[in-house]
Amino acid sequence: MRTFVASKNKKNMSKRYTITAALPYTNGPIHIGHLAGVYVPADIYSRYLRLTGNDVAFICGSDEHGVPITIKAKKEGVTPQDIVDKYHAIIKQSFLDFGISFDNYSRTSAKIHHDTAQEFFKTLYKKNEFVEEVTEQLYDAEANQFLADRFVTGTCPKCGNEEAYGDQCESCGSSLNATDLINPKSAITGNVPSLKETKHWFLPLNKHEEFLREWILKGHKKDWKPNVYGQVKSWIDDGLRPRAVTRDLDWGIPVPVEGGEGKVLYVWFDAPIGYISATKEWAEREGKNWEDYWKDEDTKLVHFIGKDNIVFHCIIFPSMLKAEGSYILPENVPANEFLNLEGQKLSTSKNWAVWLPDYLIDFPNQQDVLRYALTANAPETKDNDFTWKDFQARNNNELVAIFGNFINRVVVLSNKYYDGIIPAPSDYLEIDEETLAAVKAYPAVISSSIERYRFREASQELMNLARLGNKYLADEEPWKTIKTDEARTKTVMFVALQIASALAVLSEPFLPFTSDKLKGILNMNDNGWEDVSTKDILIPALHHIGKADLLFSKIEDEQIEAQLEKLIASKKANEAANKVIEPQKDEIVFEDFTKLDLRVGTIIEAEKMPKTKKLLVLKVDTGIDKRTIVSGIAESFSPEDVIGKRVTVLVNLAPRKLRGVESQGMILMTEDEGGNLVFVNPDTDGVNNGLQIS
Repeated sequence: MRTFVASKNKKNMSKRYTITAALPYTNGPIHIGHLAGVYVPADIYSRYLRLTGNDVAFICGSDEHGVPITIKAKKEGVTPQDIVDKYHAIIKQSFLDFGISFDNYSRTSAKIHHDTAQEFFKTLYKKNEFVEEVTEQLYDAEANQFLADRFVTGTCPKCGNEEAYGDQCESCGSSLNATDLINPKSAITGNVPSLKETKHWFLPLNKHEEFLREWILKGHKKDWKPNVYGQVKSWIDDGLRPRAVTRDLDWGIPVPVEGGEGKVLYVWFDAPIGYISATKEWAEREGKNWEDYWKDEDTKLVHFIGKDNIVFHCIIFPSMLKAEGSYILPENVPANEFLNLEGQKLSTSKNWAVWLPDYLIDFPNQQDVLRYALTANAPETKDNDFTWKDFQARNNNELVAIFGNFINRVVVLSNKYYDGIIPAPSDYLEIDEETLAAVKAYPAVISSSIERYRFREASQELMNLARLGNKYLADEEPWKTIKTDEARTKTVMFVALQIASALAVLSEPFLPFTSDKLKGILNMNDNGWEDVSTKDILIPALHHIGKADLLFSKIEDEQIEAQLEKLIASKKANEAANKVIEPQKDEIVFEDFTKLDLRVGTIIEAEKMPKTKKLLVLKVDTGIDKRTIVSGIAESFSPEDVIGKRVTVLVNLAPRKLRGVESQGMILMTEDEGGNLVFVNPDTDGVNNGLQIS
C-alpha cells in the first residue's frame, strides 16, 4: 500500500485566510465558464480550509460598474441601475442554490463600497501616487461622449481579431488600451471616433516595476502557476507604463477630488477594492475586525480569477496595495485558463453558453454533478472543452457507477443483514488493516493536491477512495460470507462503513450536497478532515444508520440530446438576431431592370450532383421550355423536397457550366430569420408557369 505525507507544515501554517473570487459583471447570469474558471475551485478551497480548522473569509460580490452594464442598459432601453438590480439578484440566488459558500456576497453599488473606493483613491492622491495627464482619448462626436474601453471595437494589434474591445481582446486574452486598436469604431453609433483631449489620473506602474519583478519573478517563481507567472513576466519584461484609473463616464463611482467632475473611477481600479469593502461589510455584521483579514501579515490572501484578469490582480491591484502601504499582498493567484463549450469558445454575447439558472431548472437537485464534471475537467493548465457527453459520462460512469454504487451497496447490505445497526468487528485480516491504513492516508493525499491548487487531481483522488471501497467489497464478497462466516462478514461491513464515513467527510469540498445527504444516511456526528487520518473509528459499532437513498441518478441520452438541441437553437437564434443586412447595391436605372426576365416556373425533376455536397440538378418548367438549372441548395433540401415546388426563375441569365452540367438560369432564394434557405415563391392560385414578374 502507498503511504503519503501531507504537504502542510502545521507549525508554520497560516490560520487566517482571505479568499476572493472575481466579481462577476451584472450584465447577465453566471455560466459554466465562470464556474469552472473561478467559483467552483474557490469554493472547494474555502470549504477545505474550514474543514481543516482555519479562519476563512470567502469574499465576492457583483461588479456593477463599467461599460458592459451601460451597453446592456442601452440595448434594453432601461437604466444601468435597473440592469444591476436585476442581475445582482439572479447571480446571488444562483450562487446560493449552487452551493457556493461565500461568507459575504456584496455589490459595488453599496454605499460602503463607494466610500471605501473613494477613500482609497484619496489616500493615493494625497501621497502623490498618481500622475495627472491631459491625453487624447477616442471621442464619438455624434454621441457627444468620450468612448470608454468597451464602447470601442476594432482589430487587435497582437492577433488580428477584428472584434477586439478597447480594454481586451477576447480571442488572445491581451489587455489593451482603446487607442491601441486598429480601425477603431464606436460601439454606440458605428462611426470612426476622433481623438480629443481630456484630463485623467494615472497609476504609474513603471514606478512599481522593480518591486513587481522582485516580488513575483523572484519571490513566486516556484509556487505560482506557469500560466500566471508567464503572463506577468511577459508584461514586466515588455516594460510597464502608467495606467489610467479614471474614465469619462456618468455611471460609476465619482472621482472624489477637485477636477474630477463628470469622471468616475475606472472599473478595474474600483472592482478589486470591492473585495475590501465586502470584507468590511461582513466583518461589521459578524463583529470582527476587517483589518485582520487585509493588513495582518499572518493572513494568507488568495485571489481566484480567470486568465483574462491576471494582469489586473497580479500587477495593477498589487501596485495599488503597495502604493497605499498598509495592505498585505496576495500569496497566490491561481488563475485558470478558459473553458470552451462543445468545441467552441464560450460567448455571452452570442448566447453560446450553459447558464447556471437554466441548469438548475433542467437538472434539479443535481448541483454536485455539474460541480464534479467541471472540476474533473477544469482548465487548470490549458483551455479545456465542456461537452454534454462528457458530463453524462462523468455522472453515469463515475458518480453513479463508482461513488454511488459503493455507498448504496454498503447501506443496503447493512440494513439487510443488521437492520442498520453497525456490527462490531472481529480480528482484522491483513487486507482490512491495509485498507484502513489506505483510508487514513487519503486526507493527506487530497490536501496535498488542494493546497497546490490541483483540484482536478484532488477530485480524482476522492474518486479513488470510492474505488478502494468498491474493490474491497468485491474482493471480500460479504454477500457470500454471510452464509458461511458471520464474524468475517461483520468485520468486512464495519470496514466498508469506515470507508463510507471517510467519503462523507472528504467529499464535502467537492460534493457538498452529496456530503450532507450521505452524512444524513449514515447519521454521522460531525467529523473534521483530520479525524479521517487520526481516528481509528469514524463511525462506531452499534451506531444506527438510515435507509438507502440513491446519491446520484443516471442521466439518460434524451436529457443530453435536449441540451444539445437547445444549444443549436440558441446558435441559430443568435445568428438571426445578429445577421448583417447587406447594404444596398449600386443604383440602377429602369432600363437595367427591364433587362431581367423573371418567370414563374415549377421544378419537375431533381437529383443530387455526384461528388458534391451543395448542388442539385433541377429540371424546371418555365412555361417557355423545360430547362436544366444547377442550384446550390442540396444542404438545405433533398431532391424529394423540391419536386413540384413553384419557383421564381431568372431565365435570361447566360448559361454556365458547373461540374460539366450546363445551368440555364437561376432560381431566386433568400434566408429566413433562422438562417434557413427559402424559395421566393409565387404561390397564389392562378399564377401559371411562364408568367413574367415585373
